[in-house]
Amino acid sequence: MASDGFRAPELRRARAQGLQVALAVSLYGVSFGALAVALGFSLGQTMVLSLVMFSGASQFAFIGVVATGGLAAVPAAIATAGLLGARNSLYSITMSPIIGNGFFRRALAAHLTVDESTAVSTAQDTRLASQHGFWATAFWLYLGWNVSTLVGALAGDALGDVKTWGLDAVAAAAFLALLWPRLVSLEPVAVAIGAAAVTAVLIPVVPAGVPVLCAAGVGIVTAVVQGLRAKKTRGESPGDTP
Repeated sequence: MASDGFRAPELRRARAQGLQVALAVSLYGVSFGALAVALGFSLGQTMVLSLVMFSGASQFAFIGVVATGGLAAVPAAIATAGLLGARNSLYSITMSPIIGNGFFRRALAAHLTVDESTAVSTAQDTRLASQHGFWATAFWLYLGWNVSTLVGALAGDALGDVKTWGLDAVAAAAFLALLWPRLVSLEPVAVAIGAAAVTAVLIPVVPAGVPVLCAAGVGIVTAVVQGLRAKKTRGESPGDTP
């Protein structure tokens, strides 16, 4: 019976979507591995960053700052990477009830809660499908990201400019593919436009990472307002008849 549930169409669809997104975004890891080695990081250092940090934007920021300022810039690199990765803590607000209880489960989920696993999970229609989407994306992305980082690091300078291969656009394309099917009503369109506008305005005037956090704030504020409205509506509805 459990296997029948595992093969339910909505669960298979969630896992397939997670695999597709993970495979697409994992290719971007090649560019990180190649760039890290080109900037002077060893193979071991490059792999540790992908295994432990597991956050593309934070990893690129870290190696960029260190490459510019040397060892003296490590504190600044950590601060910059932390700021960019802070959005993952915002995702935990949404993901916590989906993941469920259990220390080891939640600890593992905390490390694997990134843009892609959150996006695939929240795109599903049921809690069980969201769980399948999250874990499928997280597993395949973690595996793919680290394998592609290794490939990129070994390839090194032979790969050349990653933009030539179009790998710099993979992550953005994957997010657009996830976002587009959700824009079926005025409200999500308005939220998307508002988040994009906030990001575009802030990018030239604030440090890296802040625009992303503020854009996420647009979605969080919208969700809170929706929750308050729903609660008020329930409070004003007639009580249950005895």
